[in-house]
Amino acid sequence: QVQLVESGGGLVQAGGSLRLSCAASGLTFSTDAMGWFRQAPGKEREFVAAVRWRGGDTYYADSVKGRFTISKDNAKNTVYLQMNSLKPEDTASYYCATGRFVSGLGEANEYDDWGQGTQVTVSS
Repeated sequence: QVQLVESGGGLVQAGGSLRLSCAASGLTFSTDAMGWFRQAPGKEREFVAAVRWRGGDTYYADSVKGRFTISKDNAKNTVYLQMNSLKPEDTASYYCATGRFVSGLGEANEYDDWGQGTQVTVSS
């Protein structure tokens, strides 16, 4: 059974940086991708970034391109999200997810397991 634990959220001023981590346990050889999604109050969950677990290809939402970087450490079963130049509109709960057969990296319904989330608040 896959378990995902996010950490690294917090309160930061606009223009600042945060680094989120997602530690995974129970991953198997069939793990295809890991992604980050976010959900703000009153809004739907939206895709942020994803990475192929074996190949390393990355994919970003247009809203975070050039500001956020997703990376992974296969040996530690951990994926990271470095967030720079943060904006108030980045405020949300950030969730890590993993999937075994992910054709559309930006599609939440293609991911199988989810973490509990970590809150990111960006003040103006």
